[in-house]
Amino acid sequence: MSRTTSRSRMRSRIGILGCLTAAVALVAGCGSSSSNGTTPGVTATSVTIGSHQPLTGLAAPGYSEIAPAAEAYFKYVNAQGGVNGRKITYIFKDDGYNPTNTVNVVRQLVLQSNVFAIFNGLGTPTHTKVVDFLNSSKVPDLFVASGCPCWDAGTTHPYTFGWQPSYTIEGKILGQYLKQHFAGKKVGVLYQNDDFGNGGLAGIKDELPASQIVTAQPYEPTNTNIAPQITAIQHAGAQVEVNFTVPAFTAIGQLTAFKLGYRPQLVVSNVGIDPTTVGGMLASFSKGKAGTALIEGAISDAYLPSPSDSSNSWIALFKKVHDSYDAGAPMDGNVEYGMASAYTFVQALQAAGKKLTRQSLVNAVNAMGAHWSGPGLVPFRYSTSDHGGYAGAQIATIKGGKVTLLGTPETTDPGTGPIVPYTTAQPTAPASGIPTP
Repeated sequence: MSRTTSRSRMRSRIGILGCLTAAVALVAGCGSSSSNGTTPGVTATSVTIGSHQPLTGLAAPGYSEIAPAAEAYFKYVNAQGGVNGRKITYIFKDDGYNPTNTVNVVRQLVLQSNVFAIFNGLGTPTHTKVVDFLNSSKVPDLFVASGCPCWDAGTTHPYTFGWQPSYTIEGKILGQYLKQHFAGKKVGVLYQNDDFGNGGLAGIKDELPASQIVTAQPYEPTNTNIAPQITAIQHAGAQVEVNFTVPAFTAIGQLTAFKLGYRPQLVVSNVGIDPTTVGGMLASFSKGKAGTALIEGAISDAYLPSPSDSSNSWIALFKKVHDSYDAGAPMDGNVEYGMASAYTFVQALQAAGKKLTRQSLVNAVNAMGAHWSGPGLVPFRYSTSDHGGYAGAQIATIKGGKVTLLGTPETTDPGTGPIVPYTTAQPTAPASGIPTP
């Protein structure tokens, strides 16, 4: 072999090795940062976030309003310069409340759209299918639109944070109210057969004597025939029916009970009793023969002010944003939820600082989230180990087709901690409508 040929081959090998090294470096740079070394979804002037939402399907009534309402608040913030000089782009995709679709949607958002974070992904059966992926990918998973106690696990899922109260906290507060005001009454429970329903049922059982709960009937969110469950609750002699249901199943359950001539005292988790949503569905299902009359007097709980309370500064703010950016939607509890959760996300972005990274966002919620004030009636309970959302709620009832708050807000934990009154007054909404850093 000639010396020239040997040198030529050596240069060829070195060239190939260099190309392979460059390729490896390029692939290595595609994990938590983009190929140019910056944080995914973040530029000097913008931050892009994503979400999965039930824009169609059984959970769409009411819930499909949440993401557009959050986007409306982000547009309001953007019109005033954004957060730390960055405007928020919000991409929300339809998953139809179908876990298989949720997996596809979230992977698209993270791997193709390169979103900075997932915000307010909605649903317990849906979001539980992507939480491991998001945490292993180190993508901030903020303010899940579900009260599953599973979001509380800051140690095992450090990138995931709940926002609304844990369903177990809700169940405890509702259970205590029943123990105080319906002592000795027979109670039947209708619950979604997942962490949503099981968490709420656990809270009820924490407070009520076992002998008082005469039956607990699960339903699958894919099967709208819940007549067997309502019939079983009726036949058990339940004088109080507690529902851990999404709005569609609250409406179906009430219409079924009406047809059976069964009218127990109704108690419904906050997530399933928005009067505008449930009343509208009841009117639609019954061809105008029913409406909010079938949920009048129902007992529930609230951690935000009543959306019909025009004297509340937060409702006035959200109505202002609604009228400018989301006027086609009703000003109901779902719109309030979307804007209130978006307000908290803006607080998190502010706290993460101008040099925005995924880790700085997570660190900000861990360190400061428990001290944030906002539209909530109770405080948050964020810490490094506890990633649950609001720490309690206030009992409410449906009166005149509207949510009416009763008594005093209360706080507790999803464990064995006591339920205690929370007497700190709700702060006034900032004049600008944007959190003060």
